[in-house]
Amino acid sequence: MRESLGISQAFISRRMGYKYSSGYSNLEKGVVRLSAEKAAILAEILHCKQEDFF
Repeated sequence: MRESLGISQAFISRRMGYKYSSGYSNLEKGVVRLSAEKAAILAEILHCKQEDFF
């Protein structure tokens, strides 16, 4: 979804409050779980619903 919108991991990482782009990368890889708080931010960035992630 992110790639089809032309949005970089670095951009999302910054918007989600991560210090490094690896913070968001770990979410994409499933290394860490997506919290409800972060899901709300990500849904806003990607113009979708939080439910799309769960």
